Amino acid sequence: MILPIYTYGQPVLRKQTEEITADYPELKTLISNMFDTMYHADGVGLAAPQIGLAIRLLVIDLAPFKEEDPELGAFKIVMINPTMLEMSEEEEEGSEGCLSIPGISENVKRSEWIKIRYVDEDFNEHTREFDGFKARVVQHEYDHLEGSLFTDHINPLRRQLLKSRLTSIVKGKANCDYKIKSV
Repeated sequence: MILPIYTYGQPVLRKQTEEITADYPELKTLISNMFDTMYHADGVGLAAPQIGLAIRLLVIDLAPFKEEDPELGAFKIVMINPTMLEMSEEEEEGSEGCLSIPGISENVKRSEWIKIRYVDEDFNEHTREFDGFKARVVQHEYDHLEGSLFTDHINPLRRQLLKSRLTSIVKGKANCDYKIKSV
């Protein structure tokens, strides 16, 4: 089922999220719906707050990048209750956009590599390190679980220049091809 994506200005996008347990109601269905919603919106990552749920759950599928890098094409992951363990001090700058902030992309500095602990959809625990583009996408989605958006990481002057476009999104004037839920 394709769910509406909550856009900039929705309070749930700024909430600290809660951990969930293996008995979370219809978890497998929720995960499937999140992937369906993400694919329908042509995204590569989606966190639960983006569909209105303040829980620690995110999904990522980098298959759209398989032509550029076959390793990315095989990267599909579900992270439940993730905890960031380490982040490199070295950063890389790259362009980011967000399904919750349609039509806006900006350069964002992110750690080059990260180490993260999480459980998968079967509640098996993993501790993994990611670098490069994988690390960027995981950090972006992880931020959603911390109540942060990519616009929080950009230069304050750039953020000021985006203010009218962000206000338009808050007012429900987002131009996108997927279902949204604005304020």
